[in-house]
Amino acid sequence: MSETASQARVIPAVSDEPDPGRWKALVFIALAQLMVVLDATIVNIALPSAQQDLGISDGNRQWVVTAYALAFGGLLLFGGRIADLWGRKKAFVVGLGGFAAASALGGAATNEVMMFGARALQGVFGALLAPAALSLLAVMFTDAKERAKAFGIYGAIAGGGGAVGLILGGFLTEYLDWRWTFFVNIPFAVVAAAGAYFVIREPKGGRNRSPLDIPGVILSTFGLVALVYGFTRAESDGWSDAVTVGMFVASAVLLLAFVVVESRVKAPLLPLRVVTERNRGGIYLSLGLAIIAMFGLFLFLTYYLQIVKGYSPVKTGFAFLPMIAGMITGSTQIGTRLMTRVAPRLLMGPGFLVAALGMLLLTQMEIGSSYAALLLPAMLLLGLGMGTAFMPAMSLSTQGVEPRDAGVASAMVNTSQQVGGAIGTALLNTIAASATTSYIADHIAGATSRSQQQLVQLQGQVQGYTSAIWFAVGILVVAAAIALTLVNAGRPNMNPATGAEEGAADEVQIPVVAH
Repeated sequence: MSETASQARVIPAVSDEPDPGRWKALVFIALAQLMVVLDATIVNIALPSAQQDLGISDGNRQWVVTAYALAFGGLLLFGGRIADLWGRKKAFVVGLGGFAAASALGGAATNEVMMFGARALQGVFGALLAPAALSLLAVMFTDAKERAKAFGIYGAIAGGGGAVGLILGGFLTEYLDWRWTFFVNIPFAVVAAAGAYFVIREPKGGRNRSPLDIPGVILSTFGLVALVYGFTRAESDGWSDAVTVGMFVASAVLLLAFVVVESRVKAPLLPLRVVTERNRGGIYLSLGLAIIAMFGLFLFLTYYLQIVKGYSPVKTGFAFLPMIAGMITGSTQIGTRLMTRVAPRLLMGPGFLVAALGMLLLTQMEIGSSYAALLLPAMLLLGLGMGTAFMPAMSLSTQGVEPRDAGVASAMVNTSQQVGGAIGTALLNTIAASATTSYIADHIAGATSRSQQQLVQLQGQVQGYTSAIWFAVGILVVAAAIALTLVNAGRPNMNPATGAEEGAADEVQIPVVAH
C-alpha cells in the first residue's frame, strides 16, 4: 500500500479530535441500516398476501423482489460515488427521504405496476443510503477501540437484521396487513433522517469533487444489473435458458470493459486501488461467499419451518431469534473485545469455520428433527461465527482508504453482499430443487397411498435442503481459507486515525479514515 501511503500525505489535514456527537450519530446510522436490511426479508413474508390483493400472477411475483435487487445492486457503486461527491451526510438524508417516499408508494400500491415501481425506487434510494451509512462510520470513528465497538454494532445489525425482518414481517402480516411491511419504514426513516440532520457532523476535507465518470457509471450499472438478473432468472428459468446465459455473457463483457475504463480515466468511479489492495480484496471476496451461504440458509430454514414443520410466520420469525442473539454476541462481545488485540484474520477465519460447523449440523435435518436438539445449537453457532467474522470485515473494508474514496469502498461491501445474496438464492435453490426432484423420482413409485406420497414429497424437500446446505458448508470453508490467506493486516494500533500498511502491523497515518 505504498501508493496509498504516498497519496495520504497530500490529503488536507483535518482535526484529530473525535466528533463529540459520534455515538448519537451511530444510533441513527444503525437505525437506517436496520431499515435497509429489514426490507430484504420483511417483504418476503408479506409477498403471498400482497400477490393475492394486487392480482399479481405467479410468473410476475418474483419482480417484487427482483425490481428491488436490480436497482439496489446495479446502482451501489454509483451511490457510493455520489456520497463521496455530495458529502455522506447529505446522501444519507436524501437516501432516507427517498426510501420513505418509495415505501409509502409501495404500501399504497393498487396494482402490480405501482408495486414494482415502488420496489425499484426503494432500491435506487437504498443504493444511495447504504454506502453513505457505512462510510459515515468510517470517517467519524477514528479511535481503534471506539471503531471496534461502532462496527461491532453495525456488523450485528447487518448480519441479524434479515432475521429480525422475518419476525416483524410475520407480526405485521398476520395481525395487521401486508401494507404495513412497507409503511413501517416511514417512522424508521423520519427518525433517522431528523437525527442525522441535527447530530451528524461530517469531517471536512474528505469529499471527492472530481467530475463523474459517466462511462464507468453506465458500464458498472448495466454490468451489475445483468449479473444480478442472470442469477435471478437462473433460479426461475434454469441455467441453460438463453436469456440467462445471455445475461451472464453481457455482464462479463460489461464488467471487463468497466475495469479497462477505470484503469485509464483520470477520475474513475471505482479507483482500482480500492479493490486491488490485498486486505480489502480478501474482505470483499470472503464476505460475498459468506453471504451466498447465509441467504440460501435463510430461504431453506424458512421453508423447512413453515412447510415441513407447519410453523406460522410469527413462530418462524421467533425460531430465528437464537441466530440473532448469536450474531449480536459474536459481533459486540467477541469481535469488539478481540478486534484491538488480535489480527482481523484470526477473527474472520475461525468465525466462518464456526458458522460452517453450525451449517454442518443442519445437514442432519430430517422431517422429525427436534428444534431444541438440532436447530437451536446450529443457529447459535451460525450466529456466533458470522457475528464474530462480520465485525472485523466491516471495519477492515474501509480501513486505510483515502477519505475521498470512503463512499465507494463502502459501496463495494454492499455490492459483494447484494451479489452474494443473488447468487446464493439462485445457486443453492437450484441445487435443492434438483436434489428434491431426484429423490422424489427414486422413491415415489414405492408410495401406494396418498399419505405415503405426501411423506415422500416432504422427505424430498428436506433432502433438497440438506444437499444445498452441504454446498453452503463448503462455501463457508472457502471463505475462511480466503480470509486466513489474503487478509494479512496486523492488529490495529491503539492510536487514532491509522490505516494498515499491507502485510504488516505497522501503520501509515491517514487523516480521518481510521483503523
